[in-house]
Amino acid sequence: MDEPPDGRRFEELYRAHYAAVGRYALRRTESPDDAVDVLGETFLVAWRRLDDVPPGEEARLWLYGVARRVLANHRRGTARRELLAERLRAEFTEAAPEREQTGDRAGVRAALDRLSPEDRELLTLTGWEGLAPGEIATVLGCRPGTVRVRLHRARRRFARELERAGVDTARLGARTVALAEG
Repeated sequence: MDEPPDGRRFEELYRAHYAAVGRYALRRTESPDDAVDVLGETFLVAWRRLDDVPPGEEARLWLYGVARRVLANHRRGTARRELLAERLRAEFTEAAPEREQTGDRAGVRAALDRLSPEDRELLTLTGWEGLAPGEIATVLGCRPGTVRVRLHRARRRFARELERAGVDTARLGARTVALAEG
């Protein structure tokens, strides 16, 4: 099967200018991964607008222009992500006072950390996320009855760890007690 003429033209364009456009992108980005993204997007635009690509050496200059616009879009996207991350950090910082601020918090965290990852996941899904066993079963991909049994056992192990850590569960907030007692 013969390759369409546009395919050959694009291949020639790519082979002739890939390295130059790659260097252009690499010099103007923070990481090689970003440069690869810019390079790929530049040649995607070239493929879509192949009829607009000028012949000969002008093609390289045209590709530089496309890469320049792709870089500008990349930088705007990065700036938007950074602003969003900053806003989310501020929102979470504002919500932080709602967290338990008792002296036992470190003991609770230590008790949770001593549990298996599976026990921690079960306990936090129910205590922190407020999920019922049926909902946890959906998240974990198992039966609700299995979740109830595992949750019961995890709560017993957590209660032992809290006792071992010397945590006074009577002073803790309702969510921590829910983790341990259900």
